[in-house]
Amino acid sequence: MAKVQGEVIIDLEKCKGCELCIIACPEETLAIANIINKKGYRYAIKAQDNCTGCANCALVCPDAVITVYRKVEKAPKQAV
Repeated sequence: MAKVQGEVIIDLEKCKGCELCIIACPEETLAIANIINKKGYRYAIKAQDNCTGCANCALVCPDAVITVYRKVEKAPKQAV
């Protein structure tokens, strides 16, 4: 079976910290940072390395500051 991994990229300076992405993430990959960006918002960050690339976070982001890349690692074929 193929293993799917995702990579979440967040534009930290444009994120307003609405937390919609955190709520939408089924893997609990995202969290709110303890520091603020230049606009004065606590922004979303990748807190765990368990993203599956579902892109729910990017779909719900009202400011479109999240990009998700998906990588599929295919299992090696076994000789029959």
